[in-house]
Amino acid sequence: MQFGLMIIGDEILNGSRQDSHFPFFKQLLQQHGLEIAWVQYLPDEREAITQRLQQSFKEGLPVFVTGGIGATPDDHTRQACADALNLPLVRHPEALKFIEEISRQRGDALTSHDHLQRAKMADFPANASIIPNPFNNIAAFSIQQHYFLPGFPQMAHPMATWVLNQYYSHYFNQQQRGYKAALVDGLPESVVGPLMEKIEHQWPQVKTYSLPTIRDDVENAEQLHRYRLEFGLKANGEYCKLLPEVWTFALDQLQALGAENITVLEKSSEQ
Repeated sequence: MQFGLMIIGDEILNGSRQDSHFPFFKQLLQQHGLEIAWVQYLPDEREAITQRLQQSFKEGLPVFVTGGIGATPDDHTRQACADALNLPLVRHPEALKFIEEISRQRGDALTSHDHLQRAKMADFPANASIIPNPFNNIAAFSIQQHYFLPGFPQMAHPMATWVLNQYYSHYFNQQQRGYKAALVDGLPESVVGPLMEKIEHQWPQVKTYSLPTIRDDVENAEQLHRYRLEFGLKANGEYCKLLPEVWTFALDQLQALGAENITVLEKSSEQ
């Protein structure tokens, strides 16, 4: 099963904060046999968020959305979601109760400016469900398999784990996935490409990949020797049984093409 990931925030795009969501979600999903289908970064702009959500709701994949659900003027995600679905924002009674308890604990009257500002974070698109927040008890929300989480990793990450356990545990590790990978020195992708096409033509159920790098431990003049590829194969389900045969063929062909060195990896970078 695949998920989309939408990461919202000017601070990510301008580099003032480093994104930690993508590596977390990649690992979280993979450990349950799930995948990221796509990831997209968006600015704190209501129109841009609305347009992307309109498209995403039509695509039918479950999507995690992080950022922009606070109560300051630069938080547009809640309203953008409502706009994308042509729904009103309404105050969610259960989410409001959590916020009222927080205000009481802080000594804020429910008529105070601080509480009224805080209460805006209980405004969700009509018919949304809440996502509990174990960090500070200010809930997030979900609607139509889109899960809107805070931008703070300390909050968003345990909430995402809850979402998976609550709604998708029956999809966990349903399909076996197999990988083979090696570092290959001395072959550019232009040479390896035809081999990849040949493998996928002969074994359509097996997919190939190539991740090129340029070695910095070799002189610039030795251009051919500077190429290093991570070359790999991957397959799902019953087709994993094909990997040993295809891998033997691939290694033989790489050597025949003139690979200087082939270092088999214990783990693919795609795992």
